[in-house]
Amino acid sequence: MSDLMYRPRRRRRNKIIRDLVGETGIRRDGLIQPYFVCDGKGIKHEIESMPGIYRESIDSLMKTIEKDFKTGLKRIMIFGVPDHKDADASAAVDSDSIVPQAIGKLKQKYGEELFVSADVCLCAYTDSGHCGLIKNGQVDNDSTLPVLAEMAVSLAEAGCDCVGPSDMMDGRVEIIREELDAAGFTDTLIMAYTAKYASSYYGPFRDACESAPGEGDRRGYQMDFRNRREAMTELELDDEEGADIVMVKPALAYLDIIADFRRLTQLPVAAYNVSGEYTMVKLMAREKVVDEKELVLENLTAITRAGADIILTYHLRDILKGGWLD
Repeated sequence: MSDLMYRPRRRRRNKIIRDLVGETGIRRDGLIQPYFVCDGKGIKHEIESMPGIYRESIDSLMKTIEKDFKTGLKRIMIFGVPDHKDADASAAVDSDSIVPQAIGKLKQKYGEELFVSADVCLCAYTDSGHCGLIKNGQVDNDSTLPVLAEMAVSLAEAGCDCVGPSDMMDGRVEIIREELDAAGFTDTLIMAYTAKYASSYYGPFRDACESAPGEGDRRGYQMDFRNRREAMTELELDDEEGADIVMVKPALAYLDIIADFRRLTQLPVAAYNVSGEYTMVKLMAREKVVDEKELVLENLTAITRAGADIILTYHLRDILKGGWLD
């Protein structure tokens, strides 16, 4: 007989014991499902690189969310895919454009039962595909700021509960907070994309939003994936400028940044389980090399364990329909 005193396996012997001592659990109420809305009617186009995710016109989106709402899906993020793109990103600030229209219809139908957040960025609205306005061949930080603020106010006017500036322009949280407050929207949340890295994991999203840059790339404003300490500077700035929630994007390759945020701020920490991370799971599941449910839950648990309170994930619809958290 062995004289081992310490046997950690005792706590892993069966499921009921493992559940008893489990340290981390995914919060259903902390999950947000992204949607893509486009111009037109009767459109529901599956995004080839994101199986199960669609680009939809408002009429179709309303039907989709009605079905999802019945499964318990109560928190969403909307991204616009407009037909019209120009140098000034004029559709981004048009109160009659697709995203404000969609928000208005959703809030009219669901009120406070549905949490509606929306992306604040110009990449889907500029003819350059960049997240800011172009001056002298460069993305110009300061001329972009008032456009982002105007976009945020337009979304708040439509009924948006939370705006998510994802552009990574310096100073955008401060000007958005100032303009929201000046317009009377002091209760509108800002979920800042605080550490948004220039990542290869965004490829399917750019297909969804038709927002790949025509020239150059986004490394001049999105963060360098080699940098960790720099994210702490971004965190400090967004906290000081009035962010209500801070975000790390992508999630799985940046668990260390999520953990740093959790340690250094009292604000809620969000993480975006991005399109490339979603598609990798879907492709592996399609090839039957993984169990999709088990891998999704492992990934989201890892993100939660790192310190995320909120997770934006394209898997949420499948999670709720499948009862994976029950």
